Amino acid sequence: MAHITSRKHATPASKPSQPLTAATLLTSLALGLPASAVAQDAPSGPAAEPQATTLDAVEVHGLNSFVVSPKFTQTLQDTPQTIEVLGKELLQQQGATTLAEALRNSPGVGTFYAGENGNTTTGDTLYMRGFDSSSSIFVDGARDLGAVSRDLFNIDQVEVVKGPAGTDTGRSAPTGAINMVSKQANLRGATSASLSAGNEGQQRATADWNTRLGDTSALRLNAMWQDSDVAGRGPVNNARWGIAPSLGFGLGTDTRVFLNLLYVRQDNVPDGFVPTIGLPSWMPQPGLEQLSGHPVDRENFYGSPLDHDDVTAQMATLRLEHDVSDTLKLSNTLRWGKTGQEYLITSLMTTGGTDEDEQAGNIRWTDKDDLSTYTLVRGTFSSRDQENTILTDQLNLRADFSTGAVEHFLSTGLELTREEQSAHGIAVSGSLDPISLYDPDWRDAGTLAYGRNGTVANGRTDTAALYVFDTLKFGERFLLTAGVRADRYTTDYDATGICTTVVPLPRRGIACPSGVADGSIIPTADLESSDTLLNYKLGAVYKPTEAVSLYANAALSQQPPGGANFSLSEAANSADNINNDPQKARTYEVGTKWVLPENGLALNLALFQTNVSNEIVADTGAPGGYSQTGEKRVQGVEVSAIGNITDHWNLSLGYLHQDATVTEGASLAEDGSRNLTYTPDEAVTSWTTYQFPFGLTVGGGVRYTAGLHKGTDGAVGTPQSTKSWTVYDAMVSYAVNDSVSLRLNGYNLFDKQYVAAINKSGYRYTPGAPRTFMLSADIRF
Repeated sequence: MAHITSRKHATPASKPSQPLTAATLLTSLALGLPASAVAQDAPSGPAAEPQATTLDAVEVHGLNSFVVSPKFTQTLQDTPQTIEVLGKELLQQQGATTLAEALRNSPGVGTFYAGENGNTTTGDTLYMRGFDSSSSIFVDGARDLGAVSRDLFNIDQVEVVKGPAGTDTGRSAPTGAINMVSKQANLRGATSASLSAGNEGQQRATADWNTRLGDTSALRLNAMWQDSDVAGRGPVNNARWGIAPSLGFGLGTDTRVFLNLLYVRQDNVPDGFVPTIGLPSWMPQPGLEQLSGHPVDRENFYGSPLDHDDVTAQMATLRLEHDVSDTLKLSNTLRWGKTGQEYLITSLMTTGGTDEDEQAGNIRWTDKDDLSTYTLVRGTFSSRDQENTILTDQLNLRADFSTGAVEHFLSTGLELTREEQSAHGIAVSGSLDPISLYDPDWRDAGTLAYGRNGTVANGRTDTAALYVFDTLKFGERFLLTAGVRADRYTTDYDATGICTTVVPLPRRGIACPSGVADGSIIPTADLESSDTLLNYKLGAVYKPTEAVSLYANAALSQQPPGGANFSLSEAANSADNINNDPQKARTYEVGTKWVLPENGLALNLALFQTNVSNEIVADTGAPGGYSQTGEKRVQGVEVSAIGNITDHWNLSLGYLHQDATVTEGASLAEDGSRNLTYTPDEAVTSWTTYQFPFGLTVGGGVRYTAGLHKGTDGAVGTPQSTKSWTVYDAMVSYAVNDSVSLRLNGYNLFDKQYVAAINKSGYRYTPGAPRTFMLSADIRF
């Protein structure tokens, strides 16, 4: 029997609708959609109205993979790994507009880190299972570069692949990768739009228009406009607009071509965050004891009128799909992308206590007992002027065949990629006047000026990769999945800097060579690193019944020097040292996945452990005082329940408990524990909705995140950790008619004040969003 089921063939218009099979119902559950929605998303063709399609239990194991990638050949239930698929209906119900908001549905995944001491982060700084995963974000399987905030207006679903993803994507973070699946043209004529407004200055509009251009071609156009203040953060603002056209040719035939384009422009007012002074977990530095119990207002803004974050993202994708036969498919994806970002952010360093006779440090006052006389010196600035580009071609062959009694689901391919990053140095001159600590007025720009200083750092990585995956099916009960990938990479890095003749040399200063004038621009790096990475994964699934899967897997993933930031170094304490071995992550996972046949609720349980080796640690016996003998470990349990409890009651629930520790090397946490920093020990995410027969839908959820451990450094008196927090969200929507629905979302209903993220030294934190409400009108034609 053929196992690859092409989506090109339409259901004949004369054919009556068939009842949904268990396979179709399982598909709907994994996508988080009701079965009716899946029927509407069934294969398109010449028929004016799409029809529900009857699938048998074998066909669902072909191209109807719930992860939109040819490298995953099985359903989620039969994939031996923790993978979460966040569907567009769930995200729309929650009013999620960014990737960071979507990932609230994945327990323990979030933006918990607010940057280094003198550097405030922007964009999707995501941590997952103990490690920074910001460089492992993909769009349609191709790496998406840049530390920017990603919008969902052109996204169908978000896939969270946990555990080493090196076999699937090449170099990656130790604990997984995130893939965003773009919308593309299809043969269904449809128009939808959404208009939203919130009580904290949120304004947003999106549109999605798809039309047939002929029997086998179509055009789809998605657009977005937003001008939204960040709730509770004064002048902080996210203003953006975007457009994403998609052309499809040969739809419903053996050969299909898609051309997808994307352009997004952001003009944001960024956030330098809020001092941790006076928080319950804050311990005062000497001289600041009087500020205990006097936190600043979490809505205070300490920036300036010059603070900005400007982003331009462009992407062009050409995809070719050809069905050689029902069991053989060839596809090729060619992607070019460029992201430019330029920002200036006033950061905070609340160091040092002073008195009337000792004006040193960043916090000062004229009357120790009068909070209104306290001021904050603003002399720390974060800046970036960076451009990332990628050019990649990904060729894949999917083949289903049998050898005797064993069925094979093979996926193999070749990937060629060039990734480049150019970062220009920024010089900041002049100054900002000190600002009131408790009643700041940020509107005065003082004499501050900034611009490029003539220095630049360039990084480039060229990669050629070969991979092969095969799932072997032995009867109806046992599946064995194996995959291996070889990446040959070369990273080149060169940089320039401004030298000085000042003696003694300032911290991080560059000494001028003999005869070179002070302030000259000189080369500081010209480095190269190359190697071949070999990653693998091996998994087994046993199915005692069709509805139950028991599985186990083991995998290896590697991150080479410069793999996360395109920056190489010769410093002994740098993970990007050209002489270092790649960071290695070995993951082991066992679990079970159940689908309850009476209602289709999917229940998942996973026990996992990831060991990360080749970490840099201090070693007095090694050259340069450092060696790669450090190790970290993350182990835990993850439980989820996703799908329908009844025909009208839907649930998405996830729980994570993890123990993330340093097993070899010095402690990283300020509290002296062995815990990994910016990683919650426990997390819960939940969302449920109930649809009444008269058009009313009500829903809500609870989000819980345990406290975070701050990184260790020389800071004195800052919080060592943050407290856990719980927030409650709710939604009510009403279908006015078949075309218009009104939706009201409420977030953090009890106005919980909490620390969402904290910086390395604990001088500043990201306050959790206060209670907000959003009213939306969803329109469909």
